[in-house]
Amino acid sequence: MDRASIQFKVNLCSKCPGDKEYHCKTCPCDLCPNCKENHVKDLQTIDHDVVLHRNKINYILAQEICVRHPSHVYIKYCEPCELPVCFHCRKHRTHIQLDVNTAFQKKRQQHLGTIHAIRSETLLYRHALLTRTKSDIKTCHTQFSNFQPRLIMKFQKLKNRIDKVKKDLMYNMFCDLNLKHRCLKQKIYMTRHIVSLQGYEHNYEQSAFTFSALKFLSSIKTSLPQIHLALHTSKFYMTESYNKKDVMESLSKIKTTDREKRHLEKKCLLKLMPGVEFHRRFILPSGLDWLGYGMYVNSCLHMSIATPERVWVSDDECNLVLTDLEGEPLAQVKGTCSGSSCGKHTVNNESEMFYIDEDYNINKLSKDRKTTTTFIERTDSTWSPRCVYWSPSTGDLLVGMYRYITDYTVTGRVTRYNQTGKLIQTILHNNTGLDWCFWPNYITENINRDVVVSANDDCGSGAVVVTDRGGKHRFSYTGHPSGSGLDPCGICTDALSHILVCDDRTHTIQMLDRDGQFLSHLLIRPSGIFSPQSLSYDVNTHRLWVGSSCNKSVVVYRYIDRHDPLTGK
Repeated sequence: MDRASIQFKVNLCSKCPGDKEYHCKTCPCDLCPNCKENHVKDLQTIDHDVVLHRNKINYILAQEICVRHPSHVYIKYCEPCELPVCFHCRKHRTHIQLDVNTAFQKKRQQHLGTIHAIRSETLLYRHALLTRTKSDIKTCHTQFSNFQPRLIMKFQKLKNRIDKVKKDLMYNMFCDLNLKHRCLKQKIYMTRHIVSLQGYEHNYEQSAFTFSALKFLSSIKTSLPQIHLALHTSKFYMTESYNKKDVMESLSKIKTTDREKRHLEKKCLLKLMPGVEFHRRFILPSGLDWLGYGMYVNSCLHMSIATPERVWVSDDECNLVLTDLEGEPLAQVKGTCSGSSCGKHTVNNESEMFYIDEDYNINKLSKDRKTTTTFIERTDSTWSPRCVYWSPSTGDLLVGMYRYITDYTVTGRVTRYNQTGKLIQTILHNNTGLDWCFWPNYITENINRDVVVSANDDCGSGAVVVTDRGGKHRFSYTGHPSGSGLDPCGICTDALSHILVCDDRTHTIQMLDRDGQFLSHLLIRPSGIFSPQSLSYDVNTHRLWVGSSCNKSVVVYRYIDRHDPLTGK
């Protein structure tokens, strides 16, 4: 058969002529290594599930030889011992065992988040840091070359002084040793002389003169000078030309700094897009049985993103439900506090949720949703928590609280708790320049550690009140410069330190800079929502989630894009 007539099927990348090695299950498409790297970095496809092409076709990995029984291969995985086993590994037979391929897929699923973070975030930041490091090395070489002659001169001067000190020290040490040697030599000589005198007296003196001779020798011993030997360890003192002050002054000019881990701010890799881009829309669950029970919400007054695929949503009827991007309810929490527009729950990095219960305690729900503990117990009945926010930068929990001064007047404050639930800060209403005569409905923290509160009163007017990390009032935003006023609802901040707030009066989402200056209307009566009520910003995918107060719609947008610092695109 002619080989030229045989047709071969070449596996090519869907985006370029390169050979495919990866497969995106979300698109779906085949990718080469370069296209895969761009695919997982792009914010539009950052949450796509990209796997090796062999995983797509359920490729069976090569069998490994058992370490304990070299004539057999691993066929099972012991879960309690976390070890692969073969048929002859008898001590594991009573343990729970899984098939090797099943165990592999299970472990891979557990670490999928870490794999995704390394692909889409860590690798990009490391490349950017490497570029900046190379630039800093060139700068350091240039600056050090200017200081090198002066450093050499100072080092030579210091070396000369140290050599002089060593020379003086050695001279004094040898003087002490010489004196000790001479004293020991004199002592030996005198001891020998006394011994010779005692022998002479014993051999040649008559017994009649014994007493007088002994007396004579005794008088000789007492009349001899007493020599007290001591080790001369006199302290060394620098001469006037090389005193302590000069040496200390030279040493003090040598400065060192603590080494810190180099990091790159995310805003160096992000930029605003020319416009807002629609990503997806889904309807919140409304599954009711024939008795009217079930996991549902009647609106979206507040959201807390648990993962890029799951979100906690609450309404004004104490309903708190976890749903996926298809609107399917996954879990429900009962016994939450009542109230209309307020941010009564939040989620930390470990996907644990904090929420305000009906007794105004702050509870923590575990990641597996099986354990609920009281994180902060209400001890002062005059103050009631209304909104909570967990800060990803500090790990602290911010709580917006209120109390009635009179029957018609309320005042608010913000309290900060650490990761163990200990109170570490209180921002009161009577701080300089701060007016807290509002309900603190939603609370968040900017990346510059500013505390941002969306607050309003019973008359429908409100403001975005911002304090710095120390609790000092920075500014209050009361609406568009045109004077239309503000009825603030949901609020959030993004990776570029912008402040986003829903205005229920104009049905818009307004963007402010970190200093409270109005930048733009990000969305005006957005399609499918019309009246935006709640906001949540995903720090992983840099997407904005918008919830509606008049229907059960949630729309996801993109307005921030990522550029590659290596190419400048």
